[in-house]
Amino acid sequence: MSRVVLGVGGGIAAYKACELVRRFTEAGDDVTVVPTAAALRFVGAPTWEALSGHPVTSEVWDDVAEVRHVRLGKSADLVVVAPATADLLARAAAGRADDLLTATLLTARCPVLFVPAMHTEMWLHPATGANVRTLRDRGAVVMEPASGRLTGADSGPGRLPEPEDIHAVATGLRDDAATAAIVSRDLEGLRVVVSAGGTREVLDPVRYLSNASSGRMGIGIARAAALRGAAVTLVRATIGAPVPSGIEVVDVVSTADLADAMTALAPDADIVVMAAAPADFTPATRSDAKIKKDGTGGMTLALVQTPDVLAGLAAASPRARVIVGFAAETAEGDELLRLGTEKLRRKGCDLLVLNDVTAGRVFGSRDNSVVIIDRQGIVARAAGPKDTVAHHILSAARAEIEGEH
Repeated sequence: MSRVVLGVGGGIAAYKACELVRRFTEAGDDVTVVPTAAALRFVGAPTWEALSGHPVTSEVWDDVAEVRHVRLGKSADLVVVAPATADLLARAAAGRADDLLTATLLTARCPVLFVPAMHTEMWLHPATGANVRTLRDRGAVVMEPASGRLTGADSGPGRLPEPEDIHAVATGLRDDAATAAIVSRDLEGLRVVVSAGGTREVLDPVRYLSNASSGRMGIGIARAAALRGAAVTLVRATIGAPVPSGIEVVDVVSTADLADAMTALAPDADIVVMAAAPADFTPATRSDAKIKKDGTGGMTLALVQTPDVLAGLAAASPRARVIVGFAAETAEGDELLRLGTEKLRRKGCDLLVLNDVTAGRVFGSRDNSVVIIDRQGIVARAAGPKDTVAHHILSAARAEIEGEH
């Protein structure tokens, strides 16, 4: 069980932090909510106490005997501030300690994640940008806000990312190597293209062929790359999770669509990660009208092979500096490694991420266990939440780029 301090700033998005408390507690974390006085005007202390199971205050003068303004930060395994308003970012960057939350931030020696939420003009102001850079330079992780509807009729960057997205980033910060990579922003200046989700091969206006991929692994890789400073494009087929903030999205449906999008984007990319699950076959013909049952008890469906997207990207000229493929196999141990090695040679990619999907494991799950290989053999093994595994995959790709010189 991890000790999580959830700081809540005084913005309308404070209500979303209630969902974040639930996600942490359901994962088994012990959560202490530390709101600012302004935050308590949006969501009252009884709500936070009921959700977290702990007393709530914004004052350093409460429970003085416990020295809470020091103890909370020193004992925390993770501090998350969501929403982090412009005022709160400014006070944190200045090293203020004028309430319990800012005092806790000064005493914390664990990973600290700020999740900004404010009006667009405030987010884009040079003062806020300078405060964000200061906090990042000190080792804090600052997410990019989402774009969308804000308070009133306004819309633009400054919206709080969805709680699922925030929780996924926080989960990745439990891994020391992932945290170090995010803080160093080691992919800054690089362009990363990631595909995610299962393609759909249309049979008629209401039916299609697809697979069980949720897209969570690809989304985790895109999110991790953005956190590490890369310019990220996500080529999105059918997925079962929200897209992270700060990422360009290209939507596709079929494997042919996926091939076209990836072929267009890959030549300008430093790293391409083919985490999507493209259908291997598509109907030979597509009906313009819904296919009706005729009472004979069945039907025969003719299928043809779809384009091999990964092999096409690897064989292209020009091509991305590093191409990462995935192999979902119903095998384990030496057999999984054998099948993966053969696939890597056949496809021509630089790295291949292997996982055993026997009995439906991995698909739709928040966790994964992978073996990463190159032409010489095993590069790394990684297991745990997909956002943590994502960082290990990106680190292997980063090492491939460094090996060019």
